[in-house]
Amino acid sequence: MNKNLYFYLTAEAGMVGLVTGGASGLGRATVERLVQNGASAVIVDLPSSDGQALAASLGDRCAFAPADVTSEADVRSAVSLAREKFGRLDIAVNCAGIAVAVKTYNFKKDVPHSLEDFQRVINVNIAGSFNVIRLAAGEMGKNEADADGHRGCIINTASVAAYDGQVGQAAYSASKGGIVGMTLPIARDLAPMGIRVMTIYVVQNVEKTSSFMSSKMWKKRHSLICRPKCGKKVIVWHVVQNVEKNVIV
Repeated sequence: MNKNLYFYLTAEAGMVGLVTGGASGLGRATVERLVQNGASAVIVDLPSSDGQALAASLGDRCAFAPADVTSEADVRSAVSLAREKFGRLDIAVNCAGIAVAVKTYNFKKDVPHSLEDFQRVINVNIAGSFNVIRLAAGEMGKNEADADGHRGCIINTASVAAYDGQVGQAAYSASKGGIVGMTLPIARDLAPMGIRVMTIYVVQNVEKTSSFMSSKMWKKRHSLICRPKCGKKVIVWHVVQNVEKNVIV
């Protein structure tokens, strides 16, 4: 085997990652690759998710922490599980998120966008991500710095909707724009401790994974992409992997 390829495949051995939304979609792909590459992973997802079954299928280097990312107690428990079971926390990947597809005002029904739904999307996607960031950072700060002064890495997931939102995406676009907006100041806050923070965003997955989007809407969105080759979930994992390894990013 090519030595460079071998390094690429085993670079995460011994690392401990915490992945929110880890029971499905982009989060699941990240968890599976972490474990396959020799790392340990804590799946953070709702109690009703497939997190427990996934953790059991991946073996001793994977654990499930049932949690709502907006709950301080739940996320503290998940971070504690990483430390207690695997000894440390090196990387946190925020993949948990929700969305609604609703226009600002429905003139046919004379009904405005639900404020409750708007606030729920903002709370889960922005406050939930920040909740994980702040608590994961505290745990990473306990790690001994490596030769480069590096102690950990936090990766958030945004969306092209942060810059180019479509019809019915006011809440979702606002939430993803919020994630993008808070990334740089958080990165500056944590840089002195050797904790890197960044955000990646995707256009759309090949697989239709969004429960809020009908098949008809998904196909329409897909047709609007200039180069209609949407990202596979595993491609997002490759970005996560390269970000984690490249300490100058």
